[in-house]
Amino acid sequence: MFRKVHLYLTALCAGITTAILIVMSLLYLYLSEKELYENQFRSFQNDINTISTSLEQQSVISMEWLSKMEARGGYTFYALDNGIPFLYNRLTNLSEASEIRSLLDACLEIYKNDYASSSTESDAGNDSPYNTCVHSEFLFNPTGGKHEYHISVIELNRGTSSLQILVLSSLDFLQEQITRQRTRFFLIDIAAVLLLTLFSFFFTGKLLQPVIESRKKQTDFVAAASHELRTPLAVILSSAECCRDADEEKRTRFLDTIKQEGDILTSLVNDMLTLSASDSQRFSCRPAPVELDTLLINTYEAFEPLAAEKKLSLSVTLPEESLPLCTADSGRIVQLLSILLHNAISYTPEGGRIDLALSHKKNRFYLTVSDTGAGIAPEDKKKIFDRFYRAEKSRSAKGHFGLGLSIASEIVKLHHGTVSVTDRPGGGSVFTVMLPG
Repeated sequence: MFRKVHLYLTALCAGITTAILIVMSLLYLYLSEKELYENQFRSFQNDINTISTSLEQQSVISMEWLSKMEARGGYTFYALDNGIPFLYNRLTNLSEASEIRSLLDACLEIYKNDYASSSTESDAGNDSPYNTCVHSEFLFNPTGGKHEYHISVIELNRGTSSLQILVLSSLDFLQEQITRQRTRFFLIDIAAVLLLTLFSFFFTGKLLQPVIESRKKQTDFVAAASHELRTPLAVILSSAECCRDADEEKRTRFLDTIKQEGDILTSLVNDMLTLSASDSQRFSCRPAPVELDTLLINTYEAFEPLAAEKKLSLSVTLPEESLPLCTADSGRIVQLLSILLHNAISYTPEGGRIDLALSHKKNRFYLTVSDTGAGIAPEDKKKIFDRFYRAEKSRSAKGHFGLGLSIASEIVKLHHGTVSVTDRPGGGSVFTVMLPG
């Protein structure tokens, strides 16, 4: 299931970013190409203004001058005197005469229909042989043609005669530049799409990792809980069945067994409900100023009889100086200490020692519970706070389900503190809880 979700999220993430990338690329290309055309057209207009000014001062248009103008701007000139073409014809970038004539006729037709009335007109100077000089520039794309041109028609009038000069500027070089730019963007977009897909795959994988781990923990939790519930339930059902035909003495023994296993089930269910409340953010915590030394003394007094019953030495160590109040939930702190002390008493052999201590350093409170038990293996230290984890499987016989330390860890997190376990010199374990002041 998660594999399909991973692929769907990858496709969604990559698809959205790719769509945005393509739209932005197309928008940039549109604006860039539009600007290139506009700049080229403005440059063409400036050149035509210069050419028109130069033409106004000449009474004779020489072939040498036309040749120089063509070479300077890379243009093609075609001149007509009263509609009759000049002998000069250097349209070298057009191949056949019929195509030349067709192109020129089309240009003149567009000029007469669309631009003649809006041409830029100027009165020739006193030293000019012409009365008026008009010119108009436009973009020309022959129908079905592969080439575009900037066209200018310059018309010089003198009396009843007129001189028309068509200036053609091929945009093939501009189209090649645009094609190269589009190709570069296409290749860049292809590479970007591949990188975005790869990034989306790893990114969505990272996003799903906590969900996968949570699902795995949930599955493991249900499996472990089912396993832990199965044994006491089987004992209860078996004992209840045996009660039917048992005598009074055996029936009492079976009922005691049912009561004992029922208490174990109650403890397990309560622990599971506590962790469930933590998972759903319903794990209540009501912090208030409390005296931790008082809590430690009360907890010590509550567990001293149990320690004595198991022939264990239980002690409490408090600082000599007065301690500031700690903002914490007193009920949760007592629950935390009870879990740590209960574990220490359960796993410390007779004649052992358990120490409960409190210290205060740099605005932080440190609660420690140390014992002289068998200790915890290094590979187990990172796992003992996991749910249903037990370093020794035999501990389940003592009513421990591996949930106590998980609950303790959740309580510490509620108080924005930390809990850790280290080895005690000479054997045993030391649990240290740090609470902010």
